[in-house]
Amino acid sequence: MLPLDATALTLFLLAAFVGGLTTGLAGFAMGLVVSGVWLHVLTPVQTTALIVGYGLFVQAHGVWTFRHAIDFRRVLPLIAGGAIGVPLGVLLLAHLDPVWVRRAVGVLLVSYSAYGALPLKISPLRVTFPTDGAVGFFNGVLGGLTGLAGPIVVIWCQLTGVPRHAQRAIFQPVIFGAFVLTAIGLGVDGEIKRDVVTLFALGLLPVLGGIWAGLHLYGRLDEAGFRRLVLGLLFVSGLVLLVPG
Repeated sequence: MLPLDATALTLFLLAAFVGGLTTGLAGFAMGLVVSGVWLHVLTPVQTTALIVGYGLFVQAHGVWTFRHAIDFRRVLPLIAGGAIGVPLGVLLLAHLDPVWVRRAVGVLLVSYSAYGALPLKISPLRVTFPTDGAVGFFNGVLGGLTGLAGPIVVIWCQLTGVPRHAQRAIFQPVIFGAFVLTAIGLGVDGEIKRDVVTLFALGLLPVLGGIWAGLHLYGRLDEAGFRRLVLGLLFVSGLVLLVPG
């Protein structure tokens, strides 16, 4: 027996395709795209578990696609910092008001994307092992607090002037690592249940179709187009965080 009626299932599958399309095109933001629909037809726990499940799949696919461009000297400090930050972010949930955290992050994302859209020439920031580790740490804390596992490292890639192919070869492995940690936490808490597995199987084909279409569209983007796309997604992410409820 299906866990959704016909209308809810249609919305679920459509959102799954659009989420895969967005990730194939930009390399992140699937959770942002699907949660607005899924939270109307699924429980919050189901939504979170599915975002993590598909996130593992689509980010693994992205890592494989851009594997030849991966620079482990850049990726490993970011992942190591995230491994410390994610558990801390989860721990802080018990002590911080999540509403104010979401609002603060929303202001950060909206402000950065608006600033980044201005026609200003900014010298790329210098990359060091400690700065990468610190960025990974704060990206992990944000992921543990809000479920957003990518915005900080995506912004960092843009601030350091990394080309678009290299950006995806950096932030997609980092996001994948954050999803692995989250999936372990969900499994330990017993949240990966039969209904989640059934929904995952139903939505897998639309997600794959979306990824395929997104990667083909990505091939038509130049550096400026990719930057505008990322800034737009960060702006929308910030607005979503600022919307009450």
